[in-house]
Amino acid sequence: MNVLAIDTSNYALGIALMNEDGVIGEYITNMKKNHSIRVMPAIEKLLFDCEMKPADLDKVIVAKGPGSYTGVRIGVTIAKTLAWTLSIPLAGVSSLEILAAGAGRYFNGCVSPLFDARRGQIYTGLYQSQNGKLVSREKDQLVLSKNWAEQLKEGGEKILFIGSDVKLHQEIFEQVLGEKAIFAEITEHNPRPSELALLGYDKPEEDIHTFVPNYIRLAEAEAKWIEAQKEMK
Repeated sequence: MNVLAIDTSNYALGIALMNEDGVIGEYITNMKKNHSIRVMPAIEKLLFDCEMKPADLDKVIVAKGPGSYTGVRIGVTIAKTLAWTLSIPLAGVSSLEILAAGAGRYFNGCVSPLFDARRGQIYTGLYQSQNGKLVSREKDQLVLSKNWAEQLKEGGEKILFIGSDVKLHQEIFEQVLGEKAIFAEITEHNPRPSELALLGYDKPEEDIHTFVPNYIRLAEAEAKWIEAQKEMK
């Protein structure tokens, strides 16, 4: 089964092709450029380089958030369009789970992948390896990094923090958790699209019409609109 994985949910853009024999090809960048302009050319280039056509695909897998509101929406929209056009299954995977998978699968402790959410907040969750597979210990959530550190302090395990935004909150984790806080190497901070492909390979098919991103919180414009409607009543 040939699967196409798409991740535009955050700063890094990643595309991968994989089948039962392994990773066929992978494309990833970590630069401030518009995902909406670059993602389709990236998909086309990877298919061309791997000598594949869209008709060769059997499944589309997408990072469903949390992360950048616009980025998540771009990836999900393209994935849904491709799956619908090609009449193939669609699966979604947590953007945090993708980030945790690479370094965390064999870490002897818990893994806290994170994306900065401004105002001292982070998108994060807690994962742990069990028999080489990553399982969720705490659901993906939006929380103040200080409160998250205090919550993690109650457990006895070491915590591996991973993600390119870790440096923004590292001081807090070090102060609260001390030696229990472990920080991934810089080469491990970008989510790998091949991990997305692997995680979603056997995931159940989503209903294309009802599948939506997991933003965790409303976009700022939506939140303001809802608040304005309440004030008018």
